[in-house]
Amino acid sequence: MNFKEFLAAGKEQLSAAGIDPLDAEHLMAYVLGISRMDLHNPVIVEDRLAGFEDLTILEETFWKLLDARAAHQPLQYLTGVAYFRYLDIQVGPGVLVPRPESELLVQSVLDHCEKLTGIISVVDLGSGSGALALAISTENPNTRVIAVEKDPAAIEWLKKNVSQINEQVRIVESDVVDVLEGVTCDVVIANPPYVPDSQELPRDVAEHEPAVALFGGPTGLDIPGRFIDTAARLLKPGGFFALEHTEDQGPALKELLSENFRDILCHLDLTARPRYTTAVRK
Repeated sequence: MNFKEFLAAGKEQLSAAGIDPLDAEHLMAYVLGISRMDLHNPVIVEDRLAGFEDLTILEETFWKLLDARAAHQPLQYLTGVAYFRYLDIQVGPGVLVPRPESELLVQSVLDHCEKLTGIISVVDLGSGSGALALAISTENPNTRVIAVEKDPAAIEWLKKNVSQINEQVRIVESDVVDVLEGVTCDVVIANPPYVPDSQELPRDVAEHEPAVALFGGPTGLDIPGRFIDTAARLLKPGGFFALEHTEDQGPALKELLSENFRDILCHLDLTARPRYTTAVRK
């Protein structure tokens, strides 16, 4: 097998399917058990190839993964890992793939936590894979994080990640509407289902990722509204709330927040689009 030609053929297959050809490198690195950067080191690659008694097994595995990716199965589902800030988050069918945009949401919470002293109580509403909760808990040791999730499929992935990364994160299986009655906290972070029901999504997302984690009602605001109500109930006066949303939902969310929150600020993502809002409990 000519490795370079083999990989090039994989890239061509993905490109023809409208998929980023670099995904072929990620898949090959996964099959070989090395990083994508190591894939460009001939010595490491040759050493890994030498470890296969039968290279046809490697070829068949790679082509099977390529076919799945060409059919728009998410790359992270195929490799089983989504990279989020400093963490390797386990993902697969039934849970939303963490997005890079959400890393900014986490950073806003971490920046706020730096201003606080003592133990900081944080609740992650609709935690999914646990990416947000685990990033906060691992990057600020003074936080005590509760991850709230109701979907059974997502909870399985959440439990896997908590057990592997930080068992101190507490998992609560509940709908956000009535979760943690009588509890108050310093910070609430949320990436709720906020996509309008009628909005078209890329095939990777629409055909494979869970609709329950994506769609938030006719305008996309029904479920975020419930998250806002819960955040208002949970947060102490002066408590900090960070909420992700679409680029055009900021004004409507500001109106929903205004009853119980102050210092409402809409923040831009790395492409200068409105992406998340922070607010302080009155």
